[in-house]
Amino acid sequence: MEFKNVTAVAKANVYFDGKVVSHSILFASGEKKTLGLIYPGSYYFGTDKAEIMEITDGSCVVTIDGSKEEKTYVAGTKFDVPAKSGFTIAVHSGICQYICSFIG
Repeated sequence: MEFKNVTAVAKANVYFDGKVVSHSILFASGEKKTLGLIYPGSYYFGTDKAEIMEITDGSCVVTIDGSKEEKTYVAGTKFDVPAKSGFTIAVHSGICQYICSFIG
């Protein structure tokens, strides 16, 4: 996937001692996305805004707050995270790459 006419923020967003790293891209419309990598492990993220997480490479297992169901997502799939909630994301092997779109 390619994004045209965007501003890329050079400073990385680094979480969990470098096990999750992303870069923000900003659109002229005010929309923001992050492009990131998740290394093996299990991580929890809280959200203020609703998010759409698109998996572009690798795979992960996700549990959304309020659900006990774990779902596996692979390249080409996505999941929604409601506003003011959170999710646990686990990568068992390899690297999972994603695009996160912030909604609202």
